[in-house]
Amino acid sequence: MTRSQPATGSATDRIDAARSEQYRFLARLLSGAPDGGTLAAMAALTGDSTALGQAFEALARAAAQADAEAAAREYFELFVGVGRGELLPYASFYLTGFLNERPLANLRADLARLGVARAEGRHEPEDHIALLFEVMADMADGSLDVDDAGQAAFFATHIAPWAGQFFDDLTVAPSARLYRPLAEIGRLVVDIEARAFRLAA
Repeated sequence: MTRSQPATGSATDRIDAARSEQYRFLARLLSGAPDGGTLAAMAALTGDSTALGQAFEALARAAAQADAEAAAREYFELFVGVGRGELLPYASFYLTGFLNERPLANLRADLARLGVARAEGRHEPEDHIALLFEVMADMADGSLDVDDAGQAAFFATHIAPWAGQFFDDLTVAPSARLYRPLAEIGRLVVDIEARAFRLAA
């Protein structure tokens, strides 16, 4: 699917491109551990004086001190584990205390209306936070033709009620090192999106 490249377009296009990049970046790291090349790219990130910029600076410092083996071990402890990881990054779990509950069924219905199918080879339930962020990334860059109201509704239903708590939990998870500054980025992105959608309503 072709994705738009609006860097030279309107301010709104540039904002949407940045939103998509941030969502996709978070989705990549929440769906699997970074390899050596990804860690090197993360270590080269720069920020600014904003809270989000400072969070990216902190992530760059953490990535510079990590290696692929340590990152893989951290990801395993956080999200996989022996039996289960320290965190379960699923909407159903955060909203009901159980996996595969009504929030997942509601999400599947909305994804079907959007024409989104689970990628072949992926076996986790669709309410994993990484998949939800991939959907938001596709909405933001136009890969999914969803207007602002539709994006706001999807975010309000499937992400806003629980993602902030998930990132708070990730921040204090015992095994989190590289993923601690990533959690701050995720928390800030969710907060910024929630404020932007409220202002646009």
